[in-house]
Amino acid sequence: MEKRQEMRLRIGLMLLGILLIGLCVSFFRLAGFGVDAFTGMNLGISGFIGWTFGTWQLTANIVILVVVFFTVRYCIGAGTIINMVFVGYIADFICWLVLDALKVDMTLPLRIVSLLLALPMASLGVALYMKANMGISPYDSVALIIENLTKGKIPFAVARVVSDVTVLVIGVIFCAAAGNSIWTVVGIGTVCNALFNGPVIKFFRKQIDKIWPEL
Repeated sequence: MEKRQEMRLRIGLMLLGILLIGLCVSFFRLAGFGVDAFTGMNLGISGFIGWTFGTWQLTANIVILVVVFFTVRYCIGAGTIINMVFVGYIADFICWLVLDALKVDMTLPLRIVSLLLALPMASLGVALYMKANMGISPYDSVALIIENLTKGKIPFAVARVVSDVTVLVIGVIFCAAAGNSIWTVVGIGTVCNALFNGPVIKFFRKQIDKIWPEL
């Protein structure tokens, strides 16, 4: 594969992955069955301090990025910046479009469909932009940091579950402290995402490696 063609493919995979993640976050929020772990933490904290979700998520990503810079610097790239800036705002826009502009009535069937779409989007999105190797989001680097610091004793899939559960607990604490219902951030969708996101990312990465082994 020519270098120019390879670069176009990498950029395409990176942008598609980030778009899927933004859509995933919005679908989790629209479903109302709980959001993914990192979104749950950011929704809890942003509600507590009175910031918009997108603005707080960007701030949280910047803080984590500092840690990533000193531990797994190779994870930082164009994809890192695009992810940390746009995912939160994509989710805010989609939720505004559906609920405020189009005024869609999120009935139970629509909520279930949104949840079923969000779950695989989360893992596939991460797997795609990790394959692009143009940098990954600060939070997605956390599991790699854990894996590296433990010299592989805690593999990526397990490290992802540990990090997801940890940030989820933080989100619930801040949500409760703000006087909001914890069910706005935690539910069956959250549990499924926290427990299975790591293994499913690993599964998708293997499948994508078979399609584009040259990358």
